[in-house]
Amino acid sequence: MMSVAQVGSMTSLNSDLFYDILGRLDGATLASAACTCAAFCSISKEEKIWENVCRSLWPSIDREDVRNLISSIGGFRKFYADCFPLIVNKEVPVAQWDYYLEYPEEWGEDDYYGDIEEVDSISPSDFVSIVDIRYKDKSICSKVLWGIPDSDGFNGWFSSCPFRIDLLSYSDGNENHNEKVMLSESDGLPPITSIERERKDGKLWKELREGIKLSWIIVNKKVKQAANVASWSPLGGQRHWPTDKDFLIRFGSILPAKDILPCKVVECILVMKFRVIQMRQGEGSQTTLQLTELSMQLEDMGGSHVNGKNSLLVLRESLSCQRSKNYSEALESCHLYSKVQSELKEEKMRNESWLDRLCIISGIAAFFTFWYCII
Repeated sequence: MMSVAQVGSMTSLNSDLFYDILGRLDGATLASAACTCAAFCSISKEEKIWENVCRSLWPSIDREDVRNLISSIGGFRKFYADCFPLIVNKEVPVAQWDYYLEYPEEWGEDDYYGDIEEVDSISPSDFVSIVDIRYKDKSICSKVLWGIPDSDGFNGWFSSCPFRIDLLSYSDGNENHNEKVMLSESDGLPPITSIERERKDGKLWKELREGIKLSWIIVNKKVKQAANVASWSPLGGQRHWPTDKDFLIRFGSILPAKDILPCKVVECILVMKFRVIQMRQGEGSQTTLQLTELSMQLEDMGGSHVNGKNSLLVLRESLSCQRSKNYSEALESCHLYSKVQSELKEEKMRNESWLDRLCIISGIAAFFTFWYCII
């Protein structure tokens, strides 16, 4: 009969065994294990373990230039701590329509930005986007974007034009720009035989929304900070829009803009759009979707697009924003913003309706006054 050797204490075990055990854990479990004993705590501080955790979670960082970037801003352990939690912003101001009227239509730079030196210190080249898409825990797209595209006129048109990044339109040279991102039944998609059938049961739409995940990390090289501005899971979407074969999924977060814009907070909107390019029609064919859009833009509470210069200020401010590993907290933050935004729109409509009635009454009074003077 085989005897089993007893272990007197944890210290008698080989440290390589500990390293092998901890190297198989995800980030959250690794952090918990580090609190159990001194040996685990010591090993869990090693950068190599956290590099493996980050690479499994974000395949886009498996490049020498990105690994060097992460090392320069504090290492993989700090990168995980900064980018795995989601941005939570509960400081949404109370809806008040007339607070927009306190600001003139034409703002000078001093009024618009507060500190002009702070604006001059920011540059589109400071930012790096690290983006990963997963479907049912399988990586389907990884992209890295250095700088902000089309921002050559930073002090000209980019500064005042609406900010937008269309990620699929750009390549940094390490990627095949013509390579298309596809999803098919082999990736776990349910089969559909017709758009009409999908309209009725919505099975493909349900599977797509439940299975798709997005991470969009913004890194600022100058201030050595990073944050994930995506919500991991979708916040909403539209099926069969703008065409029957399109599925639009929306991610995002609520970002602080206290000293940048009068609305105090803005919404970072990340849009992912898939198009049905093939349906199951018989032997050898299968349902296939193609990713046709992956974009970022910022909107204020009134629904207006934030311009380029203000967007960079907001993105930099968001890197030091409060975060949480609890998805429901991030979701609550977005719901609070939507609620206040709806209240603002309703108040604006009531005020505009009142102004319309006032104009009509004034017009009628002026008409009768004019008529009385003629008589």
